[in-house]
Amino acid sequence: MNNLTSLFLSQSYQDTWEDYNRSLSSENFPKWDYIILTASNENQAAGYRSQIESRKDFLPTETHFAVIPDEGNVRVGSGGATLSVLRYIYQREEKLKGTGSFAGLRILVIHSGGDSKRVPTYSALGKLFSPVPHKLPNGKSSTLFDEFLIAMSSVPSRIREGMLLLSGDVLLLFNPLQIDFPGKGAAAISFKENVETGKNHGVFLNSEDGNVKKFLHKQTVETLREMGAVNSNDCVDIDTGAVIFSTDMLASLYSLISTTEDYHKYVNDTVRLSLYGDFLYPLAEDSTLEQFYDEKPEGEFCAELHEARTEVWKILRPYRMKLLRLAPAKFIHFGTTREILALMSGGVDDYKALSWSKKVNSSISGNTAGYNSVLSGKASIGENCYLEVSFVHSKAVVGKNVILSYIDIHDEQIPDNVVLHGLKQKNGKFVCRIYGVEDNPKENRLFGMNLEEALEKVGIHGEEVWDQDEHLLWFAKIYPECESIREAVEAALNLFGLLHGDGI
Repeated sequence: MNNLTSLFLSQSYQDTWEDYNRSLSSENFPKWDYIILTASNENQAAGYRSQIESRKDFLPTETHFAVIPDEGNVRVGSGGATLSVLRYIYQREEKLKGTGSFAGLRILVIHSGGDSKRVPTYSALGKLFSPVPHKLPNGKSSTLFDEFLIAMSSVPSRIREGMLLLSGDVLLLFNPLQIDFPGKGAAAISFKENVETGKNHGVFLNSEDGNVKKFLHKQTVETLREMGAVNSNDCVDIDTGAVIFSTDMLASLYSLISTTEDYHKYVNDTVRLSLYGDFLYPLAEDSTLEQFYDEKPEGEFCAELHEARTEVWKILRPYRMKLLRLAPAKFIHFGTTREILALMSGGVDDYKALSWSKKVNSSISGNTAGYNSVLSGKASIGENCYLEVSFVHSKAVVGKNVILSYIDIHDEQIPDNVVLHGLKQKNGKFVCRIYGVEDNPKENRLFGMNLEEALEKVGIHGEEVWDQDEHLLWFAKIYPECESIREAVEAALNLFGLLHGDGI
């Protein structure tokens, strides 16, 4: 970030921090009526509720917090999760006031029910409570949730009513005073980002009257240029995942699920409605019903989805989506392990004006990044390493480009370019996962090698590792449960050695 942008965002953060404190102390300060998190299943929801409970002294008492897991503990899509939120609020308002309505309510929804497959260190609890390299003014170590809570505390004063929906893996840095929502239809919050970033995300094409004309999802640079989405500075209007729905639009969406039968018709793992693909697409001016039917779904194409899209189109097509283009602003995606390591081991320097730091509540000398961690001065550690809630003792040897997450290392030798992540199971046993920094668990690769072929070479057959057709790293049963974390670490390092020809 350049100096002017840094200063602007730094002042904006100070302003939102003050508003956050006002939301805790002032009865008359505008605040959210509801803050709702969505979760992929009841286990994840229980973890979120525990995190919220641990922060109860730092949350506005007038705001109702809730966590809503996907219906039936199966994936119902971000659109299905949104409908579950609407149902929860409507029924609660009906119970409290005798009539269900969204009128006059300010609602914040954070969709955070992903599996975090590309950043497995956060898969147990979800990315929403993953660390942010920032020591808050109150001395606590920050997480994405804390940053969301602070940054969005100024928004209720900018909207009279409505729902703001956010994606749980994208941190948005902006000044909420820039938001100008007329209270009709929807509004998408967009930042300017380089086209190279935009090609990996959604991009908005705006119309002459300030509405979204077309939604371009993960298009090539060439296509974005041809469509006129790239400006003279090589930037696009990126989809930040933040969108505002008016209360009349919420009522229209709720009409889809006003009965129990209709609710289960639209909220299930067959239809899997998408917030972005199914609820936003009909709002763009150039959208057509024929193209809508062909939009890539969160699940699979099927007759039930086709029928659902027909009804969604009918109720949403009358609305339009205003494009709120905010600047200066910054979009930080916590999407992959490589992005996390790049941010923590160097990229964090770009956010010094926001008081971000490579070392947060950690005892570490040298250039190693750390979050709630300890690094012995006698330990050997390579460049570009990040310790997360970990302790590296004096006899440990750690390679370069390594992430240690929730782990203690005593006298072990950790190879280069790996992630070592410890996890305590509900049964009291431990698992330690090891994989490459560049690995994507959605693929069939480990340490850059074809996993199935690598296992075959050491005499392990696929049917011993996978019990379903998808032979992906995410599903591979290669990390054993152990009685202690040290045994789990030993098992993980042995797996690395085995696949590299030097295991026990």
